[in-house]
Amino acid sequence: MEPALPLPHPGPRLVNVHQAKTQLSRLIDAAHAGETIVLAKAGKPWARLMPLAPPPPQRVPGRLRSQGPLGDPVVLLEPMEADELASWDESSLISAVPHP
Repeated sequence: MEPALPLPHPGPRLVNVHQAKTQLSRLIDAAHAGETIVLAKAGKPWARLMPLAPPPPQRVPGRLRSQGPLGDPVVLLEPMEADELASWDESSLISAVPHP
């Protein structure tokens, strides 16, 4: 049975470089799990081992294809009716954006 891992510290864990050489694999796993480890040289902080930021979500072309084709794309280029334009101007979504 493998020994239980210590509870995470409130701040980064300080590890001496010599100790880090012998436990690099465990330290990398801990960093991947979200822990920040500060590597120290002669007791002074020297470097930081921390998890990478997650990659941005990838765009999936054709994701909305199941919704069916757009009826008449030319309609998107036509000007709005006055009452429809007024409802856009009165929308709470628009009021959050500052007007120049």
